[in-house]
Amino acid sequence: MIKGKTKSGFEFEVSEDAIQDMYLLEEIAQVDENPLSVTHILTRLLGDEQKKRLYKHVENEQGHALVEDVMFEFGEIMNASAELKNS
Repeated sequence: MIKGKTKSGFEFEVSEDAIQDMYLLEEIAQVDENPLSVTHILTRLLGDEQKKRLYKHVENEQGHALVEDVMFEFGEIMNASAELKNS
């Protein structure tokens, strides 16, 4: 299990199997053709509960989890997971 925290303070856990998952890789490969596949990527990587926590973490005063904010956190999670896995 890979545990980490983004710069904004979101704490996450990602299984090493999830990082190496071929289904995840296929979803990532299709993002350019289907940007909505990001929701599937987040679910495969984090699971439903952590994904909900992530959305809540980035939620603004109006109750919206903006795409830009979620994607920024996703990038940090991917980078941190790769770094932690290699250490």
